[in-house]
Amino acid sequence: MPPEVSVIVPNYNHAPYLAQRIESILAQTWRDFELILLDDCSPDDSMAVLERYRDHPQVTHLVRNEANSGSTFRQWQKGIGLARGRYIWIAESDDWCEPTFLETLLEGLRGDPDCVLAYCQAYFVGPDGALNWQSQADRLAETLDGREFIRRQMAPTSIYNASMVVWRRDLYEQVPREYLDYKFCGDWLFWIGLARLGKVHISGKLLDYYRQHPRNVSTSVYRSGLNFVEELQVANWMFDEGLLGDREYAAFFKKKYREYWPVRDRLDPELHRRIRALFDHPRSPKLSLAKLRAGAIWKGLRGR
Repeated sequence: MPPEVSVIVPNYNHAPYLAQRIESILAQTWRDFELILLDDCSPDDSMAVLERYRDHPQVTHLVRNEANSGSTFRQWQKGIGLARGRYIWIAESDDWCEPTFLETLLEGLRGDPDCVLAYCQAYFVGPDGALNWQSQADRLAETLDGREFIRRQMAPTSIYNASMVVWRRDLYEQVPREYLDYKFCGDWLFWIGLARLGKVHISGKLLDYYRQHPRNVSTSVYRSGLNFVEELQVANWMFDEGLLGDREYAAFFKKKYREYWPVRDRLDPELHRRIRALFDHPRSPKLSLAKLRAGAIWKGLRGR
């Protein structure tokens, strides 16, 4: 009989964090799950750590790529292809969680047949263990229509971390495969594509620990400016799909332009050209680049 949950750990070069990640999964109060361990040809000691768990009764797969795929989201796809559970949890290899993580989110998911994903809140933890920040919700628990959730939550920002989320595997074929083409924002597109298929359960409980360290993909992405390219591409996709109206789309572009303006001269030149092209050709005819630029300059002057 297949397990209720398939837990996928897509690892690359996270040997120092793997044991804590895996032990936090094995300590879950919800016991009906399989554990799929993936390694993307890590050059560190990751395999030595993973091999310690090969014979654990809840580990159904331990797969190492012979060559690096270059994509976290390709590893997601591989793990999903191996999964047998009704629900999927992609547990990032450098994070960890509370023992009641699965129990809490499954209560929300299983409580409504139209619910397609559930997520909790996260602590953002620095390399030294400092709690840098924590996400928060409006309520202890609530379930929203997916399209309302996209407008309210996903237009301004994404779910912060894949490790926060449990979702229904049977809907995977309806998720747009464009997420595989992204390096940074593939998860954002993934959650949007999933959320529009039903309802979303939000738990206000802090059950996930999102580790921030120099090996994070996000560190190099923000330094280069790739985040702007991919965030604007996701906004364009949402607008084209009718998930954002002119007002929400303009508000998003305005926010991104104000973030871009003070760092524009420090970005990778090729990515900078792509960013400018995206700002110069917005999807909405009601969006004015001149107003975006004026607003960004004014904010910069006020901030001096």
